[in-house]
Amino acid sequence: MAKLQLEAFLPYRLNRIAAAVSQDFRSVYGPHHDLTIPEWRVLATLGQFEQMSAKAIGRHSAMHKTKVSRAVRALEERRWLRRRASEADRREEILTLTAQGESAYRQIVPKALAFERRLLQQLGSDAGPLLTALRRLEAVVEVAGEPEDDRA
Repeated sequence: MAKLQLEAFLPYRLNRIAAAVSQDFRSVYGPHHDLTIPEWRVLATLGQFEQMSAKAIGRHSAMHKTKVSRAVRALEERRWLRRRASEADRREEILTLTAQGESAYRQIVPKALAFERRLLQQLGSDAGPLLTALRRLEAVVEVAGEPEDDRA
């Protein structure tokens, strides 16, 4: 039986890269806004779409519902988001950013885009093929599926 070299195994490598980039990116929003990764993802999703249910945020950002719930609660305690009952489904709440949340989002976005530009510049001519390969990989694994707690 062949042995698996974990450090060369594609799912493991992708997970390590994602975790490292996500942690490095935290330097953009963490120090000045004291946000966790899940809080940033909720803030960014609401900043992009303006309103959404917690369940939809979880699907969009590939986070488990407990992480979304904790992040929503933390942002609500900071008065960065508010909840209102959904007109379509009374069991569901629609989340929106408050003026304070929108202000934080507007402060972070230019720094986030600059972070992305730096990464792409460091990749140089490899950036285009990498982005193409990522789009293909997302299609192959159907990224839009349900988020999972544990990944390879």
